[in-house]
Amino acid sequence: MSVVIGQKAPNFAVSDWVQGAPTNFDQEKDHIVLVEVFQVNCPGCFMHALPEAINIYNKYKDDGVRVIGIATAFEDYDKNTLDNLKKLVETGEVIGETKNALSMYGQLQAGNKLPYKIPFPLAMDKLTKIDGKVSDDKVMQFIYGQIPEFDSQSEEYRKQIIQRVRDYMKSKEYSAETFEKFALQGTPSMIIVDRKGILRDVSFGQSGNVDAVIRKLLSE
Repeated sequence: MSVVIGQKAPNFAVSDWVQGAPTNFDQEKDHIVLVEVFQVNCPGCFMHALPEAINIYNKYKDDGVRVIGIATAFEDYDKNTLDNLKKLVETGEVIGETKNALSMYGQLQAGNKLPYKIPFPLAMDKLTKIDGKVSDDKVMQFIYGQIPEFDSQSEEYRKQIIQRVRDYMKSKEYSAETFEKFALQGTPSMIIVDRKGILRDVSFGQSGNVDAVIRKLLSE
């Protein structure tokens, strides 16, 4: 299922809620919803994106804005796990590259713990073990989500991309449903849905203009 900016957002998928009450886009009518998609083993997520999402939560939580965090996994499957997400919620402890980077920059408290708490609901993306089979449809759906103008490229370029995507998919151990449904390019990524349930923005990395987007949606 490919998502389209300006159309109704499909519900995201989760396997477990580890903090806060379960919810989804269709349950948040009349609310603006910001979903922060991150990986537990993602330094940039914890240095920039999650603090930004916490700021939005604190600033607009009384104005009808909901913030939700979804931990996903498209790499480092031994670290980006439900257990490590639970450890983060229960103790504030981070792991792997996140621990190394935050420690290097002096951004951890004793015990490899974050200096801040994540106040909004947190869930784990729905991961499905892959059987190693990669269909042509799945390859092309992924490509069109990343390269909308794919068909206008040269034949040689298209062949290279198709092979590269096929190899990437074969190397994956799990399929992450929310990550793939919204054709995300990596983490951190942000999904924003307006009061009417319409998908308004999907962005990769720290954009820096999230506050402006939220204020614009609040004024509508």
